[in-house]
Amino acid sequence: MTADPQAPPRSAPAAAEPASALLRVENLKMHFPIRRGVLQRQVGAVKAVDGVSFEVRKGETLGLVGESGCGKSTTGRAILQLYRPTAGRVFFEGEDLTALRGEDLRRKRRRMQMIFQDPYASLNPRQTVAEIVGEPLEVHGIASGKERDDQVQNLLRIVGLNPQYSKRFPHEFSGGQRQRIGIARALALSPSFIVCDEPISALDVSIQAQVVNLLEDLQKELGLTYLFIAHDLSMVRHISDRVAVMYLGHLMEMTERNELYHNPLHPYTQALLSAVPVPDPYVEERRQRIILTGDPPSPANPPKGCPFNTRCPLAIDICREQDPEWRAASPGHYVACHLV
Repeated sequence: MTADPQAPPRSAPAAAEPASALLRVENLKMHFPIRRGVLQRQVGAVKAVDGVSFEVRKGETLGLVGESGCGKSTTGRAILQLYRPTAGRVFFEGEDLTALRGEDLRRKRRRMQMIFQDPYASLNPRQTVAEIVGEPLEVHGIASGKERDDQVQNLLRIVGLNPQYSKRFPHEFSGGQRQRIGIARALALSPSFIVCDEPISALDVSIQAQVVNLLEDLQKELGLTYLFIAHDLSMVRHISDRVAVMYLGHLMEMTERNELYHNPLHPYTQALLSAVPVPDPYVEERRQRIILTGDPPSPANPPKGCPFNTRCPLAIDICREQDPEWRAASPGHYVACHLV
């Protein structure tokens, strides 16, 4: 795989495609037009995702972290073609999803699913659990009638819910139970890849661990591959094999989980990790806290040079003029920073 000579340095692929790569994203961009006036002419664009490249290996969990509004969820939706990307390519099981249309894309979507962030908004309140979980089976012509009901009850057992609850409505369940229903719906078509879009952020802390443990158990039993989107770095460390750090639509750093937490190279990653509480009071008292000043720039008007330069405490002149190259600082450890 070779990089497009016309593409900017940051958009270069994170690594050569390994044989076990299930998903490969190349220079993905998702720009939302800004329109004004009576004729609704485009006067700009919100660059929610601006040239990200990475791969997800079969059977692993890649954690995608960053502040709210940095483009994590948009990346997940663009990968699944819920948003049609502005530019870039997404290869899933060796096939370019951005080139698929109509029935071809519909058939491919059976192999990839999404668990949404808000279990209260992602379930239709007018449908029963049997209708919610069984709808994918009917839409794709896999099962209907009694066979569909049997499969729905089996899916509810898998996610730890009583199969007798299949005739109930979403409002009769707690938040954690609703998210289990969402997980059962995602599993209905036996996918190989699931985008988990902050699946625990709307749940109580006591329930979060249960849902994460369920996802881990399902991954082992069914051979699933996850893109786990979150802003809780401690939870990402628990579930992920590798972690990618995102800021203002760009990837800042990506490496193995333990390497990132023990040896963060990018100033933004260091600032994020310094905000994670440590349960040891002696360590907490001695460690240095990095406080970022100001707010993230608008993705409709990103700064020149490194996207992080307006808040970086270490920024120098080149950071304000030139976009840093996305490169390997060490084997498997990728970073976009002039100072590394």
